[in-house]
Amino acid sequence: MERFCSITLLVICLLLSSSLAQQQQHESIRTMEDFSGYPIHEPAQFGSINLASSLSVDAQGLQKQIDELSNFSDAPSPSVTRVLYTDKDVLARRYVKNLMALAGLTVREDAVGNIFGKWDGSEPYLPTVATGSHIDAIPYSGKYDGVVGVLGAVEAINVLKRSGFKPKRSLEIVLFTSEEPTRFGISCLGSRLLAGSKELAEALKTTVVDGHNVSFIEAARSAGYAEDKDDDLSSVFLKKGSYFAFIELHIEQGPILEDEGLDIGVVTAIAAPASLKVEFEGNGGHAGAVLMPYRNDAGLAAAELALAVEKHVLESESIDTVGTVGILELHPGAINSIPSKSHLEIDTRDIDEARRNTVIKKIQESANTIATKRKVKLSEFKIVNQDPPALSDKLIIKKMAEAATELNLSHKKMISRAYHDSLFMARISPMGMIFIPCYKGYSHKPEEYSSPEDMANGVKVLSLTLAKLSLD
Repeated sequence: MERFCSITLLVICLLLSSSLAQQQQHESIRTMEDFSGYPIHEPAQFGSINLASSLSVDAQGLQKQIDELSNFSDAPSPSVTRVLYTDKDVLARRYVKNLMALAGLTVREDAVGNIFGKWDGSEPYLPTVATGSHIDAIPYSGKYDGVVGVLGAVEAINVLKRSGFKPKRSLEIVLFTSEEPTRFGISCLGSRLLAGSKELAEALKTTVVDGHNVSFIEAARSAGYAEDKDDDLSSVFLKKGSYFAFIELHIEQGPILEDEGLDIGVVTAIAAPASLKVEFEGNGGHAGAVLMPYRNDAGLAAAELALAVEKHVLESESIDTVGTVGILELHPGAINSIPSKSHLEIDTRDIDEARRNTVIKKIQESANTIATKRKVKLSEFKIVNQDPPALSDKLIIKKMAEAATELNLSHKKMISRAYHDSLFMARISPMGMIFIPCYKGYSHKPEEYSSPEDMANGVKVLSLTLAKLSLD
């Protein structure tokens, strides 16, 4: 009986001790929550809904960072001009790397300046879940395009850390080099290389120059990259399956979400882009002396082809087919001289690759017909790139939609008519994109704007989606 009482007393003491320890732990957590202003949980407590309720975004801090980054610009505020490998680009990169380090991420860079910030998970041998975008900006553009997907990704990691979440799969942020084609005429340069483009790697090493005849390699070295003279840039390539998933947060660059009063766009596909270069050669001559019947005007040939682009796009009878003559240059470019040469650069896109290719074929046929009719030479018709569309992964679509629902955010499935680094990441990894509204759909102009609330919503959806995929 005495022994039984002793055992009973021991059990009671252990239970009281355990209860006291739990109470002290809860009090400690409450103290930490009061001090930090953010809820703190142990990973074992997280269901997906519980995690959703614990996510807290520093929206004003994110806006401040976006404003600070916009100061690294070669154009006066509110415009942003940030071109690949310029001094302002290098300073902007340094700013982002510092933010990654402050978030506790391990930072590395590859040979062309793709920047990676990694948070190791509890099972780091598993394929990583990645997110990210770009920070380069075309001349006189805005400060949100791409940037929201980079600084928002850093904030998403901070959000998860503040919530007490512990990833199983590692999480990684990617800042892609040169999404914009501003300097070397190659869009999504960094992500194309990550996807293993051998042709691009060779061209960058041997033939690609900018408008001032500075080679890509020279420019890269001036910024501290491509330092190995024998490097063929293949060190940048990632193997297929390197990432378990890739998600990009981005402003919509269109008006649909704002017009419909929705919080989130779940992107299901990215339209297929293609770029063309066309040149005509005529005879030129004095604008007053050469009579109209005897002219071989390369400028009029270019103008006629520009109208033909519009005609063939509209003939597709699809709202998803678009075409743009973004560059039209005349030589010698004098008001009193008949153009002897003309140069056009044409952008065509469609969610349907075959339909887009049909438009390209018709544009080429028109170019030949116009050259014959106007007795000028079609000296070049070059397809610069002709990329296939990319479909978002079904699992990632599901997780993004679940995240929006759990966060009580309205959302719709939609396609991206602009293309992004995600288009090329889809070649090596399952991919998805999260859109947030932007003012009047404006982008690539100083009026580009997304509110702190909309950015916070996007960061929350990104955070929760990363967490879901990390634990998958």
